[in-house]
Amino acid sequence: MEITNLETLPGKQIIAHFGLVSGSTVRAKHFGKDFLAGLKNIVGGELKSYTDLLNEARDEAINRMLNQAKSKGANAVINVRFSTSSVAQGASEIYCYGTAVKVS
Repeated sequence: MEITNLETLPGKQIIAHFGLVSGSTVRAKHFGKDFLAGLKNIVGGELKSYTDLLNEARDEAINRMLNQAKSKGANAVINVRFSTSSVAQGASEIYCYGTAVKVS
């Protein structure tokens, strides 16, 4: 399955269009990690636990989107975008969406 943020796949021709597909996940911060991140915030630097959390969430959202695309018969998803929003105190949603297509 190919995915891209472009509107087409270079060198490929779109032969079928299956419409919008999406995937999302909601992740909450872990209290212990949140406490340690607060300490790290005092001295500065990357909050590695949050970086890892966001990477896992993004991967999960992508996989859910791809599974939806496969179930429609697609072999590619084009024009992929991400969105994030806060859904509760300490919890955020990562939303991934794109257009499912079949290319040759």
